[in-house]
Amino acid sequence: MNRQAATFLRCVLLLPLAGGAGFAQDKPEAPKPRPLPNAAQATAGQASSAAGPAQISLAKAIELARANSTVYNAAQAEAGSAREDRNQARDALLPQASYTNEYLYTQANELGQVRFIANNAVHEYLSQANVHESIDLAALAAYRKTAAAAAVAKAKAQIAARGLVVTVAQSYFLALAAQNKLEAARRAAEEGDRFFELTQQLEQGGEVAHSDTIKAELQAQDRRRQFEQAQLALLNARLDLAVLLFPDLQDTFVLTENLAATAPLPTLEEVQQQAARDNPDLRAALETLNMSRHDVTASRAEYLPSLGLDYFYGIDAAQFSANSTVNGQKLSNLGSSVLASLNFPLWNWGATQSRVRQAELRQKQAKLELSFTERKLVAEVHSLYAEAQTSLNQLSGLERSASLAAESQRLITMRYKGGEATVLEVVDAQSVLVQATNNYQDGAVRYRVALANLQTLTGVLLNP
Repeated sequence: MNRQAATFLRCVLLLPLAGGAGFAQDKPEAPKPRPLPNAAQATAGQASSAAGPAQISLAKAIELARANSTVYNAAQAEAGSAREDRNQARDALLPQASYTNEYLYTQANELGQVRFIANNAVHEYLSQANVHESIDLAALAAYRKTAAAAAVAKAKAQIAARGLVVTVAQSYFLALAAQNKLEAARRAAEEGDRFFELTQQLEQGGEVAHSDTIKAELQAQDRRRQFEQAQLALLNARLDLAVLLFPDLQDTFVLTENLAATAPLPTLEEVQQQAARDNPDLRAALETLNMSRHDVTASRAEYLPSLGLDYFYGIDAAQFSANSTVNGQKLSNLGSSVLASLNFPLWNWGATQSRVRQAELRQKQAKLELSFTERKLVAEVHSLYAEAQTSLNQLSGLERSASLAAESQRLITMRYKGGEATVLEVVDAQSVLVQATNNYQDGAVRYRVALANLQTLTGVLLNP
């Protein structure tokens, strides 16, 4: 058989495989892609227990994070401790009552009398109650200082609470966005597989060149790699959220919020009014200034005298009894006495003057910090409001872009089937759709986080 006959026979044998429309090329058949899991399967993962995965809303996530956050609970403990300091300082201003039992023995002289004039008898018994009150301006100023310190600690605890809300909200919405991106990547990978199969069929029919099949296969592989990266990103996002929520790290939970549901944005005037009234940073700066003022007052009060009052009631007698008998006459040992003392500070080598100067320096610094906090608050309100407003305005455009990209991909794929579009147009449309979908998810997260940051300035906790 000559060479021409062999070539003709080979073409005849390969003709049925080409569908009668052309000649198939000698190449190994491409492996069929494995089916991809959907986003629900990827996020449920290990959560398919008998009890079912935990349903976590944003409010539930914040509640769990508060129970497990070390920073938040440390701030709460500090506020509670400062509150107890205030109660102790307040109690120190009130009259104090005590009860004393004493027995005094004094050496007697030859006549049986006491040798020390400080004691009344050789055997002396004291059993009496004492009510003590000290009138001291320094103690009053110290109480006001501790009350201001308690207010500062409370404001800092609110700052920690709002910071935790922002952290949880950001992690929560990032996990939701990663979940949505995974679903989009799955659809893109499936579309890439379908387009690859389409180019194979068209090539076998002789309608497209083999280069289209190669390009489609490369695109399908790239989409599958993107799907795997989306799976990894979702795993990391869920782990970051789980660290905040659970004392024992677990991934058996399902997020129930809808990232596409847009939360309303208040007006700038409302935000400014709330920030001026309820901002925890501003409140902490104000209370710090009040604390420094009371500190100056307490230091200057050390120049003033202090008055002490004591009232005693009970027995102070040679016999431990309510009554005694002297020369056959029954007398009562119960009695009372009042002691008043007025103490004048005279000289302490300038220590009081040094403490006054020290307190005045702290007061000056507190004024500067308050002024800086006010300026910073005004700037942050405008900046964060502009961020939230811009992201909200862009969100509708991003959603529209994602819808247009999906429709564009569908139309270009149909045109490609009809031979009116190139493979590059289809690949480009797929890439545009993936990018537009991811941009919309990122925009939704950006708006939610911007809104949460804005609410930290107004003193209003995030309302899921």
